[in-house]
Amino acid sequence: MKEFKILAIIAALVGITYFGIEPYAHSVMHPEVVAADFSFKDLKNVDTALAGNTVNGKALVEANCIACHAIESAGHLAIMPNADAAASYGVVPPDLSQAGRIYDKNYLANFIFDPVSAMHLQHKYTAESGKVFPMPAYNWMTPQEIMDVVAYLQSVSPKVAEGKEAHKATFDAACGRCHNMKYAGFEATTPADSLKTYMGAPPPDLSQHIKSRKEHYLHSFINDPQILLTGTSMPRVGLNEKAQEDVIAYMEETGDSKKAERESLGIWVMLYTFVFAILAYLWKRKIWSEVH
Repeated sequence: MKEFKILAIIAALVGITYFGIEPYAHSVMHPEVVAADFSFKDLKNVDTALAGNTVNGKALVEANCIACHAIESAGHLAIMPNADAAASYGVVPPDLSQAGRIYDKNYLANFIFDPVSAMHLQHKYTAESGKVFPMPAYNWMTPQEIMDVVAYLQSVSPKVAEGKEAHKATFDAACGRCHNMKYAGFEATTPADSLKTYMGAPPPDLSQHIKSRKEHYLHSFINDPQILLTGTSMPRVGLNEKAQEDVIAYMEETGDSKKAERESLGIWVMLYTFVFAILAYLWKRKIWSEVH
């Protein structure tokens, strides 16, 4: 009977800790992470309900974009090596082949209109700082012209098979210019020295971020870094929900490849502990039966 009293006391203490202290720790000391918002409803400069014209979009892209951006899926290769591009712009301009597939339409349109505002980097590119974002705002374009560009970028995005191929392709397009992934043998396309100057600090290697930050935090952080880390140089990337899931899936496949195996083993560990506890109790009763 004494053992059950001890068990009851332990259960009471665990209950007080879990239902009393734990909620306080999470609500006050470690508030709940804000959920990702894939509507990008704060971006309202462009009417994204307009239907885009891919023919006009192609002409606009070729006149305004390919001087800096490659679009390999449409036959437009980069005009200079990565090191030279990074030296000129601070960071390697992205290949736009995947842009229409991975970025939210509303974000992409408003990014073209005003990149700094869409990325929530107004604190970095101020008049006082003297810094100018490498890509100019195309706010001189009409909303219809911007949606024509978006429609064209969507039309040239290559089809990517589901699964690991899509996960890697999305990660490369969304994160690969700045972040290494050493566990996958992946190195950022922008040289480290250029990145340090451009960002103010070297961007972290993402190999173990799936473990150190966890999936829920990463969904919110990638969606809008400023909410969770005010003043950071990392921009709001603007991925649609599917693309963001691909990025996190790739991080998990690289940095936590044994997750499924580990989780399936957990039930067996709990079962072993339960059986061992019963055997230990029965053994204790046998040993102490004469004394009692």
